[in-house]
Amino acid sequence: MINERALERLLRNESDVAYKRRVRTMLEFLEPAPGDRILDCGCGMGFYLKCLTSLSKATCTGLDYDAQALAFAREALAGRNVPIVRGDALHLPYADASFDKIVCSEVLEHLPDDRRGLAELRRVLRPGGLLCVTVPHRDYSFWYDPINRMAEGLFGRPIREGPFAGIWANHHRLYRPDELVARLEEAGFEVVEVRNLTHYCFPGTQTIVYTFGKGAIERGLLPEAILRSTHRFRSEDNAGSPLNPINWVLALFRAFDRLNTLDRSEKRTYANVAVKARRGSDAR
Repeated sequence: MINERALERLLRNESDVAYKRRVRTMLEFLEPAPGDRILDCGCGMGFYLKCLTSLSKATCTGLDYDAQALAFAREALAGRNVPIVRGDALHLPYADASFDKIVCSEVLEHLPDDRRGLAELRRVLRPGGLLCVTVPHRDYSFWYDPINRMAEGLFGRPIREGPFAGIWANHHRLYRPDELVARLEEAGFEVVEVRNLTHYCFPGTQTIVYTFGKGAIERGLLPEAILRSTHRFRSEDNAGSPLNPINWVLALFRAFDRLNTLDRSEKRTYANVAVKARRGSDAR
């Protein structure tokens, strides 16, 4: 069982409440146990791997194609004995049945051939093993990305490139829950649970966090005092002081997110779809 207090500590600096909810959901779905062989396919900068190695005794491996992200991941995870591999999700460099569990969060939408990607994930997962997936929701919330919602409403198409691409940036497609379930079942997975994640959030979260916040961090525009309270990987540096104005902003974001817990009624729009599935038998 995941230590909730320790997880909350790791997520203290997280301003994207949709990302925060994805992390919590994936860890809940994975149920990492000692000895589990877990692959983070599309690990990016390695935050899931940081959480998994901080909160469990699972044996973790990361794979991504982005060399710059992997360089950061290797530095951030130094000393944790986590192999970090540069590779293609359509041609995974692992033997059949190499892993007990796989997390594939916000990856399938980037693949030109998601069917091929799922076939590869199934191949390297042991029979009965768990695949835990998140993707951006095709019916995404206006709260999350109002710029693209307005673009699709006014022009009939999203913004796919540039600083305001938002939820569509570098994505071949977004998914509705039934579409993702169909893809998984077609690939030979048995779907265990489906969740729609994050309807409510601070207006324009996608733009605030990724267009402005992430851009400022990557360009080195933020002073050290602000980085300690905003950088996803530096939550340990944020003491959580109520006197810190950055923590006031984070508290405001969390206040909006609490509406997702308080209001459980079905909504038409969400930021993400999450699915927990098992690899089915080979008799298909």
